[in-house]
Amino acid sequence: MPNITIHGTDGRRTVRQVPEGTLLLHAIGVDHLETPCGGNGRCGKCRVTAQGRLSSPSEQERQLLGNEALQNGVRLACLAAVEGDVTVFLMDSKAVQAISSEGAMPEFALDPIFEKFGAVVDIGTTTLAARLYAHDGTLLACAAVPNPQRIYGADVISRIEKSLGGEREALAQCICGGLDELLRQMEQEAGVAPENVDTVVLTGNTTMLYLLIHRDVDCLSHAPFVADELFGRWADPEEITLAAAPAARIYLPRCMSAFVGADITCALVASQICAKPDSALLTDIGTNGELALWHDGRLLCCSTAAGPVFEGATISQGMQASKGAIDRVAWCGGQICCHTIGDVPAIGICGSGIIDAAAVLCQQEIIDETGAFADDEESYSLTQEVALTQKDVRMLQLAKSAICAGMLTLLEVENIDVAELPQLVIAGGFGSFLNLHSAARMGLYPPELESHVSAIGNAALAGASMMLLRGEYLTQSVALAEMSETVDLSSNPIFMDNYMECMSF
Repeated sequence: MPNITIHGTDGRRTVRQVPEGTLLLHAIGVDHLETPCGGNGRCGKCRVTAQGRLSSPSEQERQLLGNEALQNGVRLACLAAVEGDVTVFLMDSKAVQAISSEGAMPEFALDPIFEKFGAVVDIGTTTLAARLYAHDGTLLACAAVPNPQRIYGADVISRIEKSLGGEREALAQCICGGLDELLRQMEQEAGVAPENVDTVVLTGNTTMLYLLIHRDVDCLSHAPFVADELFGRWADPEEITLAAAPAARIYLPRCMSAFVGADITCALVASQICAKPDSALLTDIGTNGELALWHDGRLLCCSTAAGPVFEGATISQGMQASKGAIDRVAWCGGQICCHTIGDVPAIGICGSGIIDAAAVLCQQEIIDETGAFADDEESYSLTQEVALTQKDVRMLQLAKSAICAGMLTLLEVENIDVAELPQLVIAGGFGSFLNLHSAARMGLYPPELESHVSAIGNAALAGASMMLLRGEYLTQSVALAEMSETVDLSSNPIFMDNYMECMSF
């Protein structure tokens, strides 16, 4: 069998034998590579430098990499197959560094649902964020890591496909391993024995909770997309057991529908917008944009597929928020100025940087209202190392249009003039890093709402914390989910019209 020699970014050298025809992705191991598309040859992110006997580049690989990269020995691990001895050099890891576990909570009296120590985890599609509490309400520790299921794809659709393709148990084991890592990290920091953590609240979107308890996701994979389980209950021990909290009972908050999950239910608890008389719109901007509108005692919800643009997955030089990512862009002294995480040379651009860049380029008329570059250029260089391409702009247009059109559709269903909406609340870790002015300028949300918008951080985690610390909020979360009405956008003519109009900058 051929030998494959792997040189890691840490200087380590590994040699192993693999059968001829093995894809580099499997020879190296998916946990060492960035695979937003689940290794399906769509994103072009699993780049390695390789020498030796490999399959000839396919047309798909040529399109994703370009001739110059191929000439320099760059290959896509998901498309290049081993045909003989190969030497591979891994590129710098782009694992998530900037993960927010902060979220605003109102003041409330304690009435914990746990006896000794309790934990909460927000199982996001991209990241996991957690908190550990003492019975007196003291926050003992916070932790956050990338969602290990990202190796199966950056979005829920990819993971649903993997689950239906025979990897249901592997996905469940994968996420449980990530949860155990988080819990152990917090327990060690706080000096808490695992057996003393007696209650854990695990929130997330509907798909994430299905995958967690290895439930069949078939009902989420096709129309009419009706979930056969919406949770709002304590998990059975056979559904999930956490090694880092072996004695804990585990609560799974109530989801609203197949694609409006428990994360939004928890965010509503944290925001308390439904406890106030004024109308308010809450949105969690991510791979799957989830929205909730409170108006005249009604709670309308919807979800819209933005795709993983804001995680950088479909952007040519996109990456998650880690060292070397452009996270802020401005126009300074007649030229573009970029800031990177870690103040190091740029190696890519993350979601907040993409939104800033689009806003700046529109303001300077480098991009017109249709999204086209001036003078028919195909890209614009942000730095010597990083450029935004025409295709990148088109992908951003699709994502921002989906989010903004979802907002406008909910408002139109309730006959609310967008300029008269008292409050727009942006939840989620991504919103914590977002320049709200840039987001309004490039059309992520209606610009009329800029003076009424606020970001409340990881509201899903905050809401789950409130449920852990006061049992009344657990009851409230179930009531909110049960009263919610889901607006189906898939065939809604109002949404379709808004979607086309929101495509412009």
